[in-house]
Amino acid sequence: MFFQKEIETMPRSKIRELQLERLKWTVAYCYENIPFYHKRLSDAGVTPDKIKCLSDIQYIPFTTKADIRDTYPFGLFGKPLKEIVRIHASSGTTGKPTVVGYTRHDLDVWSDCVARLCTAVGTTDEDIVQISFGYGLFTGALGLHYGLEKIGATVVPASSGNTQKQVMLLKDFGVTALVSTPSYALYMSEVAKEMGVSNDELKLRLGLFGSEGCTPEMRMQVEKGFGLFATDNYGMSELMGPGVSGECEHRCGLHINEDHFLAEVIDAQTGDVLREGESGELVVTTLTKEGIPMLRYRTKDITRLHYEPCACGRTFARMEKTTGRTDDMLKIRGVNVFPSQIESVLISLENIGPHYQLIVRREGYMDTLEVRVELIDSSLLDHYGALEQMQKTIKSKLHTVLGIDCKVSLIEPKSLERFQGKAKRVIDLRGQGNA
Repeated sequence: MFFQKEIETMPRSKIRELQLERLKWTVAYCYENIPFYHKRLSDAGVTPDKIKCLSDIQYIPFTTKADIRDTYPFGLFGKPLKEIVRIHASSGTTGKPTVVGYTRHDLDVWSDCVARLCTAVGTTDEDIVQISFGYGLFTGALGLHYGLEKIGATVVPASSGNTQKQVMLLKDFGVTALVSTPSYALYMSEVAKEMGVSNDELKLRLGLFGSEGCTPEMRMQVEKGFGLFATDNYGMSELMGPGVSGECEHRCGLHINEDHFLAEVIDAQTGDVLREGESGELVVTTLTKEGIPMLRYRTKDITRLHYEPCACGRTFARMEKTTGRTDDMLKIRGVNVFPSQIESVLISLENIGPHYQLIVRREGYMDTLEVRVELIDSSLLDHYGALEQMQKTIKSKLHTVLGIDCKVSLIEPKSLERFQGKAKRVIDLRGQGNA
C-alpha cells in the first residue's frame, strides 16, 4: 500500500511551513535559471528575498498558457536538455503546442503523486489496470502508467481506440480497474452491451477517470454502465500531468498533493485571491519541479478549496470537482453558460441518452443555442405528441437552470460522435454566418 502517512497527514501548520520553504526555493530557482522568469519577477519588483510568508505569493505575476507558447519550445525549461529525460506536449489544437520537460527527479515525484492518489481510492498491487488513454505526447497515459506500476498493480497499456478489442481485454484479462476519460468509459460500456458482454462477465470494480470534467450525473451513468466505483483525478501537463489532485474513497473533494503544489483560487476578472470556500479560477504554483517550474499558473478551471481534514485521515487541502473552465464558458445573450450545467439537466431525464452536442450560432445580432441530445429508443421519434412534450420539458428545465431559452433537438440513438479522448461537446459557429 502506497500511503505516505507522515506526509499526507501532516498538521496544516507543518504543511504551510514546508510550502513556504519550497516556495522560496522555487522563486529563487526560477529567478536564477530561467531568463523569462528573471525578467518577469524583476519587472514586478519581486526578488527571491522578498518572499517572507506564503501570502507574499500575491506579488508574483501569473503565468499563462500563452507564456509557454510564446517561449516555445524550451524557453521555460529550468535545466539544459542534457538533464531533461522526458518531453511531453499538449495537442496543440490552436497554434503551437505547450511543451513541458521532466528531469529524473521530476519523474520520481510524478510517479509518487500518482501512486498516492491511486492508493487513496483503493488501488492495490492486486489490481489489473487497463489504461485506455492514448499513449504519446499526452501526459495522461504514461503519468498513470508509472504511478500504478509503483504501487505494484498490473498495467495493461491498451491505449485508446479499437473499442471492441478494449472490451475483449477487459473480459479476458480480468481487468479490475479502468483508466480513461469518463465519456470513453461510457462509450466502452455501450459497445460491451452491443457485444453481449454483461457486467457479470467483467471484474471491473474501479474507474480512475480524468482528462475531462465529469458531472455527478455523468458519473452515475458511467457507474451504471460498467457497475464500477468511479473516481476523479486532476492534473494538466503544464503542472505535471495527472497527479496534482485526486479523490479518496470518500469522494468528498480531490486531495491536492500540497507538498508539491501550492493552490490558490482567484477572481478570474480581477486576479484577486479569494477566501477559503469561494468559487473562482484555480491557480497553482509548482514547489519542486526542475524541468519546467510554474509560478502561479492560471489553470482556467473553476473550483473551490477546503482545508478541513478528510474522513480518510489525509490533511491536504481538497478542491471540489471543477464546474467548468473560464475558456469553456459560453456567453449567450449576456448570460454565462457552462456545458456542465446542461449535462446535469440532460442526464437526469428519462428516455434521454448521456451523449449531447451544443451548437452556438449568431442569427442577425442574436446568439442562439441549440442542444442536440440522443434518444435512448428510436421508436420515440414516431410519436410526435410524446416527442413534443419531451422537448418542452427539457426546454423548461434548461431555462430554469440557465436563465435563457434554447432550441432542443431530439435525435436518433448513436447518431452523435463518440470520443476516445476528451469529448468535444461545443460547436461554436458564430463568425461563420448563419451556418
